[in-house]
Amino acid sequence: MNQISELDLQNLRHLIGGFDTTHCKMDEYASQATDAQVKQFFQKSAQSAVDCKNQLMQYLQ
Repeated sequence: MNQISELDLQNLRHLIGGFDTTHCKMDEYASQATDAQVKQFFQKSAQSAVDCKNQLMQYLQ
């Protein structure tokens, strides 16, 4: 990717920030969950957010 528009950069920044926020929230929900299945759901959701964030970050490298 040689050229990326300023709008695209802003959109990537917004998406990356959103996934970061989601990761933090899901981690917090998982830490408060008492049911094992609910805890696992939030942990998987947190990992998915990190994975998506990392994929988007690769576009900026």
